[in-house]
Amino acid sequence: MRDKNKLIKDCMDKAVESGHLAGLNLLVLKDGKEISYNEAGYANIEENKPFKRDTIVRLYSQSKPVTAACAMLLIQDGIIEPYEPVGDYIESFKNQEIVEGGVRRSVRADRPMFIKDLLDMTSGLVYPFVNTPAEIGTGEIYNELIERLTSDNMMSTMEFADRLGEVPLNFQPGEHFQYGTSADILGAVIEKVSGQKLGEFMKERLFDPLGMKDTGFYVPDEKMDRYAMAYNCYGDHPVPYSGNNLGIRDDGKKNAFESGGAGLFSTVDDYANFARMLMNGGTFEGKEILTKRTVKFMTSAKLTPWQQNDMYSWQTLGGFSYGNLMRIMKDPERAGIMAGEGEYGWDGWLGPYFCNDPESRTSIIMLTQRVDYGTGPVTRKLRNIIFS
Repeated sequence: MRDKNKLIKDCMDKAVESGHLAGLNLLVLKDGKEISYNEAGYANIEENKPFKRDTIVRLYSQSKPVTAACAMLLIQDGIIEPYEPVGDYIESFKNQEIVEGGVRRSVRADRPMFIKDLLDMTSGLVYPFVNTPAEIGTGEIYNELIERLTSDNMMSTMEFADRLGEVPLNFQPGEHFQYGTSADILGAVIEKVSGQKLGEFMKERLFDPLGMKDTGFYVPDEKMDRYAMAYNCYGDHPVPYSGNNLGIRDDGKKNAFESGGAGLFSTVDDYANFARMLMNGGTFEGKEILTKRTVKFMTSAKLTPWQQNDMYSWQTLGGFSYGNLMRIMKDPERAGIMAGEGEYGWDGWLGPYFCNDPESRTSIIMLTQRVDYGTGPVTRKLRNIIFS
């Protein structure tokens, strides 16, 4: 009989011993109950701090499903709806332009950017790069945001959104899928309609009800001893990373830019409570956070066939579609990992990983802090042990 727990621990230990990862932990739930927990390596090699259960990490893009859940709270309460134009809430998004094939033109008047486009990454918003006017313009705003992190005039979530609305889009909203800053703009919409900072809204509506006591947009001073170092792992030995990628403060201190796409810090147990709530149809410890129908809507694939074509270049996401800031398994037969139909979740730039598989009632939360890891080889190996 295979001892899955031993296989998991061996896989994790090997990843650390080889220098592939500095440290990690992994929690597996079945029907919301813990069936396995393991940890390996270091949260901080230089200070000899092991990676523990209460280690605090930067979630980066694993913040996105949390932001999607906040939008679902507002949708089920009738405060926003997916087909509303983003320009109804952020002025600079009213008369946007696109640059396609070197030609600059207006966004179609009959098809502006909808809130739904933010949820499904079909907005035309991009992450910084150097290939198109949209990518270059976005990069310039991020560069300024990062420069101002050390000043007493940090760029806020709303200023970031206002400025980004003036940058041309990469395509007409709805015509393509492209991963980008959509969740950050969604965070600004949430701020606008709620009258609260995004972090305040999340704390009141999600973190407090879910007992997510170590989750937020910064790490308080009294918790800094639990904060993990991020590492570059390209040689034999992990090397500490220092940088403020996508405007997220590497020092964990307060940031006026509360990034719905990348800004949260959390622990394995906190994120597990979020996963439990979704797996349980929106209810946590007897409290209804989201309705069952809302969770069903949130965890369904949304891309049209032509938008789906843009996902095929994402080679390690075979079989997945996308919707509401998460990957959704549509076609397990096309997948390169063992997965059930309807499985959903997301990962982050430094390697944190979350998935809920309703078919087997299994949740996986893995945390690590390796630069540019996303869903890495170790993540997939651990998945295959669990789901086989």
